[in-house]
Amino acid sequence: MKVNTKWQGNISFESTADVSGHTVNMDAKKEAGGSGSAPSPMEMVLHGVAGCMGIDLCVIMRHHMDNVEELELELDGERAEIEPKRFTDIEIIVKVDGDIPEKVLKRAVKLSHEKYCSAVNSLNAEFTTKAVLNGREI
Repeated sequence: MKVNTKWQGNISFESTADVSGHTVNMDAKKEAGGSGSAPSPMEMVLHGVAGCMGIDLCVIMRHHMDNVEELELELDGERAEIEPKRFTDIEIIVKVDGDIPEKVLKRAVKLSHEKYCSAVNSLNAEFTTKAVLNGREI
């Protein structure tokens, strides 16, 4: 898997993946000298974790997905104060509405976090996961 990332001026970049051919734009926030016209690279890291885990959950719970009305992931990343300002802690809250057994959701979150989510397992951060089913933490 490869990406080709090209400078677009100022501190904005366009990155294209060789496998999918999809292109994403990245920029720094205004306080860092960018225009804020696109997600920052560190925001993209959180997007990647959320997408990876979301896909895992759908695959793991595939036999129950017809009963899922809503699936949402909220991520909150804390970064180090000094360089490198890596993520030190990331909290993931998985919210599901629908008629699925608690044990199915708990198992899916655990398997994604501990085994299948490549993005989670690629980062040097402490992860906390929570599952919320129909508005109640389980």
